[in-house]
Amino acid sequence: MELSVARVEFEDVQIAYRDSGATGGHLHSGTPVVLVHGMGGDGHTWDRFAAQLVRRGRRVIIPDLRGHGRSAHTMSYRFPEFGADILRLCDRLDLETVDLVGHSLGGYAISWVAMERPELVRRLVIEEQPLPLRSGDEQVRFTRRLPSIPELWHATTSLIRHPRAVLAFDRSMTGVALEQFRKPYPEWWEGLSDITAPTLFLRGGPGGMVDPEKLEHMRAGLADCTVRAFGCGHSIHRDRYREFEAEVLPFLGH
Repeated sequence: MELSVARVEFEDVQIAYRDSGATGGHLHSGTPVVLVHGMGGDGHTWDRFAAQLVRRGRRVIIPDLRGHGRSAHTMSYRFPEFGADILRLCDRLDLETVDLVGHSLGGYAISWVAMERPELVRRLVIEEQPLPLRSGDEQVRFTRRLPSIPELWHATTSLIRHPRAVLAFDRSMTGVALEQFRKPYPEWWEGLSDITAPTLFLRGGPGGMVDPEKLEHMRAGLADCTVRAFGCGHSIHRDRYREFEAEVLPFLGH
């Protein structure tokens, strides 16, 4: 789906995004959907799903996270900063309510938005977000292993298929991300109780990055959370697209 690229300038970073501008034709057509990619990719990972939403009359906004795609590189890549960029974009576009869909690192970003501004978020879809440590007594554990650098670049299917995403990615954030994965993030866990939006959490199978035990803690910490499991790896929307669509479209009201 080809959409023109716009950019917004914040005090510390420039964020690029695409906006379909589509409205009308459905009960929830007045609620834009913001699609947020994972580490190493860019917003084009959502093109297929975005096209489906636009056909249903939804306005779709697809940002590139800082250090990715057409957005600027920056000196800092802390998880809350990715969320703050999404929230600032929503404010800049004068969005009163949104549905948020985020994959992996994008899941951190949108969950942060839902914690900081609960009244903004109507529906929250989190796909394969690696869940952080709750305390210093835990070990970093995904379903099979620590993420390798290629796994953290999961949104990039291959250099051949998406060369722009690979070349644009600021690889300096990889070490910062691994450091954050390995440290406790109690503030994130405490913030779960602030999320009021119905939440759909999608987890992959043995090749995914979601710790099942932590996922149960997350489900217990949310007021309204549905978990769906898939028999694939970390990128459900890429590798099991039809199943992904069948779960997410009804959840968003289609």
